[in-house]
Amino acid sequence: MIEANEQPRDEAVEKELDGVPEEMLSDDEGEQEADGALDDALAALRGDLETAKQDVLYARAETQNVRRRMEKDVQDARNYAATGFARDILSVADNLTRAVDSVPADLRGDEKLKGFIAGIEATQRELDKVFGQHGITRIAAKGMPLDPNQHQAMLEIPTGEHEPGTVVQEMQAGYMIKDRLLRPAMVGVAKKPD
Repeated sequence: MIEANEQPRDEAVEKELDGVPEEMLSDDEGEQEADGALDDALAALRGDLETAKQDVLYARAETQNVRRRMEKDVQDARNYAATGFARDILSVADNLTRAVDSVPADLRGDEKLKGFIAGIEATQRELDKVFGQHGITRIAAKGMPLDPNQHQAMLEIPTGEHEPGTVVQEMQAGYMIKDRLLRPAMVGVAKKPD
């Protein structure tokens, strides 16, 4: 039931459309233009949605890459944090080795030196143990083929006993920390005699 101040719906629509040009009110053309505009707007929105989806995928991939890089950096920092200190302490290890090697064999039996030598050797073993706990290992050199990634050739020694390019003398031990070179071994390499 329509109240006195309410108009029927059709009459209200006609009143609102009063003053609109007749060509705009024609059903066929207006609907086609509206449908075309709606289709264009819908296509544009679909394109924007696809672009937004791609942007989200790229952002996720980039975030994952950044996270992986940060995890690797943190792991490297943990693994190689002691590199500078280890490189400095190698000279202490070298000096302990020189001290033990410098004691002549005939004095090793001397009661006065036995305790001293035993102390140096114990210190050397403890240092090697600590190196091992932190992934610091000695590079094999003598008898091995020269590896420029681990050995630094200091001189060539003419010899017929070894193949040319074989390490025959180690002047200074080389060390690795995990899988990285800490210090190359300084070596003498065999060459063919002249």
